[in-house]
Amino acid sequence: MFDRNIPGGLSRVAWLLGLVIAIFHLWVAFVPVVSEFARNAIHFGGFVVLAALTRPANLGHAYERNGWILDLIFAGAVAWAASHVILGEDAIYDRGVRLIAVDWTAIGVLILAAIEFSRRVAGWVVPCLIIVCLTYLSFWGKYVPGVFSFGGLSLETLAFRSVYGDDALFGTISRISSTYVFVFIIFGAFLVRSGAGEFVIDLARAVAGRLQGGPGIVAVLASGLTGTISGSAVANTASTGVITIPMMKRAGFPARFAGAVEASASTGGQLMPPIMGAGAFVMAAYTQIPYETIALAAAVPALLYFASVIYFVRIQARKLDLKPMENEEQLTLGQAFKRGGASFVIPICLLIGLLVSGFTPTYAAVIGIVAIIASSHLTQRPMGVFDVLDALVLGSKNMVMTAILLCSVGLIVNVIATAGIGNTFSLMIADWAGGNVVIAIGLIAIASLVLGMGLPVTAAYIVLATLSAPALASMIADQAVVPALLMGVNESILPVVQMGLPGFSADSSAAEVAAMWAQAGPDIKPMIRDMLVAPEAATAALLASHMIIFWLSQDSNVTPPVCLAAFTAAAIAKSHPMKTGFTSWKLSKGLYIVPLLFAYSPILSGDWAAVFWVGSTALVGIYLVAGALEGWLEYALPVWGRALALVAGVALMWPGVLAPMAGAAGAIVLTIQQMRASSTVQGKTDHL
Repeated sequence: MFDRNIPGGLSRVAWLLGLVIAIFHLWVAFVPVVSEFARNAIHFGGFVVLAALTRPANLGHAYERNGWILDLIFAGAVAWAASHVILGEDAIYDRGVRLIAVDWTAIGVLILAAIEFSRRVAGWVVPCLIIVCLTYLSFWGKYVPGVFSFGGLSLETLAFRSVYGDDALFGTISRISSTYVFVFIIFGAFLVRSGAGEFVIDLARAVAGRLQGGPGIVAVLASGLTGTISGSAVANTASTGVITIPMMKRAGFPARFAGAVEASASTGGQLMPPIMGAGAFVMAAYTQIPYETIALAAAVPALLYFASVIYFVRIQARKLDLKPMENEEQLTLGQAFKRGGASFVIPICLLIGLLVSGFTPTYAAVIGIVAIIASSHLTQRPMGVFDVLDALVLGSKNMVMTAILLCSVGLIVNVIATAGIGNTFSLMIADWAGGNVVIAIGLIAIASLVLGMGLPVTAAYIVLATLSAPALASMIADQAVVPALLMGVNESILPVVQMGLPGFSADSSAAEVAAMWAQAGPDIKPMIRDMLVAPEAATAALLASHMIIFWLSQDSNVTPPVCLAAFTAAAIAKSHPMKTGFTSWKLSKGLYIVPLLFAYSPILSGDWAAVFWVGSTALVGIYLVAGALEGWLEYALPVWGRALALVAGVALMWPGVLAPMAGAAGAIVLTIQQMRASSTVQGKTDHL
């Protein structure tokens, strides 16, 4: 279960500790026997001890031979420190928030553990950021010129806030990790242990195996369904890729294309509700929008992303004239469900039903775990006692990196909040973008790619959302201000508007109002925006900004030079890693197209009719854009056809009604061209 060269007794201790950690978190999810702060501290301390037992420091062979002894000492110190900050909290307040030597020691051990174990699980970027941020608050911030200058905090204040602050090591993000995220990770581990992983591949083969390019479509569908289990692009690639990539290669897809398909589809697994790679839970905490609302809003965009990857697979299959899967590889739906469908379908449907009914995500996930155990007895792999225990340990093992990173990132977020860097950075983005949402999204995309080179996507999303979400949300909300001004301003607020926008009157033209708004100062815009933009629209803008940042934070999985999902797929496909990375970047264009819909359409917050309209037009539009990039739909496109496909595809995704209608007209022209191409190909075949 755990991989490390340590004595067998310690391996069994790690297994037992993983079991205890999982049971404790499920217990406190229903019975709040400890405070939130205590739960978060136990959560971090427990996973650090587990990491000390299972993740070596990689400091050379001399260390590795007996390094586990030092790790045991370190683990004991962390366990003591976590216990002390829990038990000593009241005493610190009784002393007027004064720290004594034992407090300094405990806090120092915990910060050192965050630095060292975030290094072990994710490399040097997070620990370096922690060190830079903490020293910025305490020492060198006062030497920074300009808007980022910070006078500094005393070491005592910094130490206290780093552990006991709302956004600190055991603050908001740690709370998300110790509740929603871990319970859903355990839920996914139970699905895996019950055989649901094999079922999703069987189901995908049954649905798509008989289609042209079926193995590639199977990979996309299987990775999408697996995303409801794992929520990790690299884990998704490794688990499904060993089956789907060889299947695609046997069907005739080039090795690098097969690897790219798996990497791109697995990246989509982090966009697929209910888990979304922990992003939905973090987003709910940041925006105060209910988790179930976020998960429901994310469903249609996620389907659009998977459709975009399927389009590239289909086009490639048509270009290469590939055949469907061999009969021996095909399954019927009945066979797929008989082999393991109950242990996947029943718990997932129950989970969704509970969430829609208003139950908390934690409650729904725990009930879902019970449903997995019960429904597994309707399949060929009923879960026994050992299977249940093993699933609990597997959940803890899968949570080690996420728990340590999410808690440790709290130290970075605490500095950003304390120093006000987030507000300053947001104002800079708004200034650089000049109020243009597309430019702002482009800037955030570049920043997310840079951060993603060293941070896991969830951590990159947290940092980037803290820095840039307020600015992006304001710019999206601003799109409603000018129309509201043109519709007429209530007499009670007209003086305030005219004070902020000199020259404004009921007779002002749209161009004049837009120019006034563009020139308004940053102190004026929030005041007018709050008066004119409805609360529902402001909430929609906030959700859109966070969803844009969350989607863009996924691009590091498939974008060179650092694209871990693509590199993992390349290793399985035995293809060139960088070429596989560039191919996966091309196949993942939905990561950049769909976020524009978040900013300019009601796909996230509209009623069902609006979501259906935007989703339907975007479905066709993305297909045409993919065809324009590849020069092929069902058949080859001439030069004019590629240009028309690009223009029509963009028009179909343009806001409003007229542009999509024009795009639909272009799609009809392309349909006629493809029908004629089909007739030409058929005529040549008949002649032969």
